[in-house]
Amino acid sequence: MVEDKSAGSPAGKGQDCLSPAQTLHKAVDVGVGKASMPRGRSFLLAMMAGLFIAMGAALMLVVKSDSSLGFASSQILSGLVFSVGLFLVVVAGAELFTGNNLMAIGCLSGRYGAGRLVGSWLTVYAGNFVGSLLLVLILAGANFAGLNGGAVGVAAAGVAASKASLSPMAAFCRGIMCNVLVCLAVWMSFAGHSVADKFLACVMPVMGFVASGYEHCVANMFFLPYGLLVQALGQGGEAAAVSLAGACSNLLWVTLGNLVGGAVIIGGGYWLAYRRDFVADMSVNG
Repeated sequence: MVEDKSAGSPAGKGQDCLSPAQTLHKAVDVGVGKASMPRGRSFLLAMMAGLFIAMGAALMLVVKSDSSLGFASSQILSGLVFSVGLFLVVVAGAELFTGNNLMAIGCLSGRYGAGRLVGSWLTVYAGNFVGSLLLVLILAGANFAGLNGGAVGVAAAGVAASKASLSPMAAFCRGIMCNVLVCLAVWMSFAGHSVADKFLACVMPVMGFVASGYEHCVANMFFLPYGLLVQALGQGGEAAAVSLAGACSNLLWVTLGNLVGGAVIIGGGYWLAYRRDFVADMSVNG
């Protein structure tokens, strides 16, 4: 095997994609840009990300409304259409809390402190929530729940009820596995050069987490409020009631799980694996 002499170089020109060590450089640089972004811009771009992810989640409800699909087919198709959300975030440019958990790498590298990291995360989390709620209101006005003879509304209430009924441990562990896959998608999108590269990087991991029933806090910022609204409007059919307390519990534990999966397992794991290459390259380049 020929050794990759550019493994620690941030450029990666002439390669099909960046090596993992080069991707670490890219992740640090991206994190620095996010940490230094003005809070107003960060919040607005986070609203866009919340809207994009909610759009993917709404497409997933359309798939779920088709009772003719088997379980596996429904899960896989749901994952494929849901990946639209992350693809829009990555290519159009927006700030997504779960993907931004990779900013832990820049903090570990010493490029910015924990205060700036947490401040950025809180701003983006709030913006994601507002963007998700915006689509909830728009879809309520559009009578989205009435599609497929009202089956979309039934699916929305059912999905929300199942999420709200998860135990804290189940929500936490599903949150971990979700953001392992989401942050791998974002990590691979850093490595790619073209829009096609980024599309392929997004689709497979997102399909995997949705098909496996894992939990994404920003998606749930749409699913849970929309399910509660559909239920309040009497469009949820015979689905189990969505508990507000259960919805809040889900968001809390899924968010914590997402943090562990993205910041600790993926962010921390890749930093530990390639930190020596990164530090050595930074020393050479001054």
